[in-house]
Amino acid sequence: MAGGAAGADPIIERLIANDKVRWWSKPNLRRLYIFLVPFCLFIESTSGFDSSMMNGMQALSYWKDYFNHPKGGQLGLLVACYNLGALTSIPFISIVSDHIGRRLSIVFGSAIMIIGSIMQGLSVNLAMFVFSRIFLGHGIVYAIVAGAALLGELGHPKERPFLGSMFNAFFGVGAVIGAGIVVRTLSIKNDWSWRLPSMLQALPSVIQIIFAFTVPESPRWLISKDRQEEALAILVKYHAEGDESAELPHVEFAEIKRALEMENESRRRGWAELFQTAGMRRRSLVAAMLGLFVQFSGNNLISQYLVPILNKIGISDSHTQVRYNVGTQAWGLLVALIIANITPRFPRRRMYLICACSLLTVYTVWTICQARNRITGSKSSGYAVLVMIFLYSPAYCIGYNALTYVYLVEIFPYFVRTKGLSWFQLFGRTAVMFGSFVNPIGLEDADWKYLIVYVCWLCFEVVFIYFFFPETFGKSLEELTFLFEADKAAEFAQTAQKALENPVTEVHESPEKKA
Repeated sequence: MAGGAAGADPIIERLIANDKVRWWSKPNLRRLYIFLVPFCLFIESTSGFDSSMMNGMQALSYWKDYFNHPKGGQLGLLVACYNLGALTSIPFISIVSDHIGRRLSIVFGSAIMIIGSIMQGLSVNLAMFVFSRIFLGHGIVYAIVAGAALLGELGHPKERPFLGSMFNAFFGVGAVIGAGIVVRTLSIKNDWSWRLPSMLQALPSVIQIIFAFTVPESPRWLISKDRQEEALAILVKYHAEGDESAELPHVEFAEIKRALEMENESRRRGWAELFQTAGMRRRSLVAAMLGLFVQFSGNNLISQYLVPILNKIGISDSHTQVRYNVGTQAWGLLVALIIANITPRFPRRRMYLICACSLLTVYTVWTICQARNRITGSKSSGYAVLVMIFLYSPAYCIGYNALTYVYLVEIFPYFVRTKGLSWFQLFGRTAVMFGSFVNPIGLEDADWKYLIVYVCWLCFEVVFIYFFFPETFGKSLEELTFLFEADKAAEFAQTAQKALENPVTEVHESPEKKA
């Protein structure tokens, strides 16, 4: 596992720099990361499964016959209702996650997704299929927000950026599995060719529930609930391999405790927290735009409507189409896993700029090639479109896949973190839903000219990132609590330094807690 940036605090920086032992040589940390894979990283696999499954279903004759060959707006509805369900959960996510904890939030969302997947597989008409996908989508965001927060708050400072980077990369695991299942069920000559993949979408959620209690709760959540002994014990066990005399967990504990105290002193309650100061308003603006960039940069055109694109460039055989679907998803997974090891090592803003510029280049060439293919019938131009589709994955993964949840966890302080992630999800899911409706209509009516929309939008992304994205690289989560509040940052630096000079070695519960 790649090492991330050390915290900028000199004590933490020194401790991490002096730690030469890799995570796989630490039994407790190794066990933690092994169990975090099925519990947290598989969460995004559900979304990847859904995206590639719905892409592949458009090539299944029994699915098309059962729902009367949906196209245009109706096809958009069938794809978009998953994200419509996700939007309905936004107001409740932070309430659930902050009240019952990160782990149980993942369990709650997973249980909802299991029910939705079974309903989807047993659908008897279009209305039931749509409702089941709304229900399934409602559950996914509880798990995504809590899972991203838990990875950032529980991981060792050395590996925290990498864990966040891998979170999005596991979208590809579900995407490959979903696409591969549809390839196999294509040979089933009845409605189970689409019912079986629908039900198997519950598999990642089942795995999450099974592994729910193999990992500890977030130490930051425990401290916020006045369960300080448990929090310190977790930090000692996993960040110091049970050595109570080690300095790192006590330094982390002191920083977390002081940051939460300062953050809690002046905070408002409820969603107003996202807009109460100039710094919070900038965080919210960045998160909102990042939600749009991540989901409306042309990626869903590939992940959800590859079949119509292939039809446009002359590849109409269903067997060939589902195999291209598997190929693009497998390539995307491979690229995501490789880049997840690389980009967290570099400044965030620089990586986002490279990502947006690369996507702009890919989409510009794609538009030219598809226009030439449609106007002149050039087969070579059609294959050039396929090349651009495959080049899209590494361009996208540089920033939007590898850094998104790392960056969001870094820019939002603890008490508003789940609200910030929910705010990001609001704009991201809205962008997906809008694109799901509009993409099939645009492809059908405007053909290659529709791609110009994404070229223009990507130009805007480059400009916005350059002027508005802050740099977070090389700082601990507690230092980033006051990223935009200079006066608070100075105060925290002074008080935290005093606390770090006399780190906590023993924690007693408050009298109210004991009572």
